[in-house]
Formats: sequence, C-alpha cells, structure tokens
Amino acid sequence: MHPAIRRVEWDSIAFGRDCYEITALEEQALHAAATRPGHYSIKIEPLVSKALLHQYGFYYCDTLIEPHCQRDHFHGYHDPRARCSRDATLDELLAICHGAFEHGRFHRDFNLPRAQADLRYDNWLRQVHAAGNAYGLYFDQQLAGFMAVDGGRLILHAMAPQFRGRGLAKFLWTAVCDELYAQGQLEISSSISAANLAAANLYLTLGFRLQHPVDVYHRMTK
Repeated sequence: MHPAIRRVEWDSIAFGRDCYEITALEEQALHAAATRPGHYSIKIEPLVSKALLHQYGFYYCDTLIEPHCQRDHFHGYHDPRARCSRDATLDELLAICHGAFEHGRFHRDFNLPRAQADLRYDNWLRQVHAAGNAYGLYFDQQLAGFMAVDGGRLILHAMAPQFRGRGLAKFLWTAVCDELYAQGQLEISSSISAANLAAANLYLTLGFRLQHPVDVYHRMTK
C-alpha cells in the first residue's frame, strides 16, 4: 500500500468494505486507489487543480468548512429553558442521530448505501457516548438534540425534527459552549458541510468565523 494511503477502520466497519483516506495528492497514490478495491477519500484545498483526481476517477462529494470561535468573541444567546446534560441515554440520542445527517459527504456519495451512512454516524455516537462526551440538549425539560465533543471541538450534533426551524439551536449551542469555556477551553471549533447553510448561519450568529475550506473527493474501486 502506498504510504499516502491509510485504512480507516471506523468507516470500513460501517460500510462492510475496505475504506481508505489518501493524505497527499500524489499520482502514485491515486493510481494505487484506482487498482485496489475499496472506497477512497481525499481532502484538498479548493484552489488546487483537480485534474489528476478526475483523471483517476475521483468525484466531488462535499466542501467542508471549519467554524471557530475564541472565548472573547463568543456571542451567546441565553434562555433559562435551555440546558445541556451528559445524562441522556444512548437510545434517546440514537433516536435523534439516525438519519439526521443528510448533508454529510457519505450520505451524498451515490456509491454508498444510505443505511450504512446512517450506521457510520450511529456508531460514532455510540463511541463518544461511551466516553462520556455526548451532551443531551434540553429545552423546556424536553430532549431537543445532542452535541458530541472532543475537548473544545464540536464533532457531532443534531436537532430532533420537531425542534428544528424554531430558532432554538442558538440557545442550546450557547449552553454547551458556555460549559466548554467554563471548563477552560480557549477556543471552540467544529466542521460542517458548506451545503449546510442552517449550521453555517447558526455559527455566524454565535460569533464564530469560518475558515479552512477543503474539497472532499471520493472514489469507489470495485
């Protein structure tokens, strides 16, 4: 295997096939991906030429952007009915997680079954919940969503369908961010699809800035 190709165990389990990430835009690595069965992904800066990727059969899936906010720039929205807690059960959170990530690059990849893309996120939530890093988001005593964290990074989040579109997310995100800043985090960041305008606007409302866009390309080799 080329040194710029690494196997992604997490994705391989969810999709039932070998999944790999290519860490550098090198023609030998792309050639290896085109000749060895598996699912491949590569992240590349938007202004870098994609000619080699197209030559070797890679296709565009998504553009990721990174919201980030230092504590002094955070603009929170507080509501006494909004709170976060790590006491939510896994089953409660899975009910919100399953099928919630239609903007995700694995859901948008036409070569991957949607059910397995859902499983990938479900498995991810299981892992962070077991580590005690999943917050239930409550509004007026009802579970409205969840947020999984890794230090100061918001790695996985979703709102339950009945709570979307009501302007509540800014209060619930504020509850989590206040908690993380109180724990000593100096900066909070996340990663979202550029197609997820609701999430992008939410982060901008809270004082986050968007940085580090990367285009994501996939290839399925059978």
